[in-house]
Amino acid sequence: MTDAAGTTAATLARPTTTDRALTLKALYEAPEILRVVNVWDAVSARVVASLPETKAIATAGHSIAASFGYEDGGMPVDLALAGARTVAEAVDLPVTADLDDGYDDPAETIRRAIGFGIVGANVEDRLRPFDESVARVRAITKAAEAEGVAFQLNARTDALFLGKDRSPEDRIEDAVSRGRAFLDEGAALVFVPGALTREVVERLVDGIGWGKVSVIGLPGALAASEYEKLGVARISYGPLPQRVALLALRDLAAELYGEGFVPEGLPPLN
Repeated sequence: MTDAAGTTAATLARPTTTDRALTLKALYEAPEILRVVNVWDAVSARVVASLPETKAIATAGHSIAASFGYEDGGMPVDLALAGARTVAEAVDLPVTADLDDGYDDPAETIRRAIGFGIVGANVEDRLRPFDESVARVRAITKAAEAEGVAFQLNARTDALFLGKDRSPEDRIEDAVSRGRAFLDEGAALVFVPGALTREVVERLVDGIGWGKVSVIGLPGALAASEYEKLGVARISYGPLPQRVALLALRDLAAELYGEGFVPEGLPPLN
């Protein structure tokens, strides 16, 4: 049994929010691409964090929402923050959270997130008007500055992902314009879902900046090592890790309904 003094010492030994924020900042600014495998609860966070290659943890808003029966983007802010807090409390690594569009008051959302030990976030623009999108990024970075934390905003633009009635050229130009403006307002990186081809990535990096673009790894996308060579700073995987885990669960259930053999030699998760 751990005594009170031991418990206090263990708590004090954990990295502070300031420490974690600076660690995440250094990872974003490193020449190597930061690979983050998205998680959705405490146990998935601990499993991923147990790997020596893991440098930071990212939550998947889609996956947290699905765990509670919500569609992607339809989860209440309190639940989104509670899910991210659960992950942050489960690991000592920096945690960056998927916080949808920041909700009604993005500055307050980020202020609350920082209070829970979260040191970075994806916040999407959902192709709101340009000036409104920039203002929301400004509100987030000002709120983080007021909290005294080097919060790492991975500002997402949906210029490629949405608005597909426009030409590819227009969408790329819009992504670059929004990305530059987000960086000017203090965002650390610009997340551009849909950047799957070498040509598009080269255009984005050339326009937004080397080491300033973040992407998502999807079927058909480039390898992480290729993105790194092109100057991408971060790659994440969204809801795909949860989908893989759920497929494994379904396959196990099918086996148990069949012969019913339980796999042998299962290692502990923690």
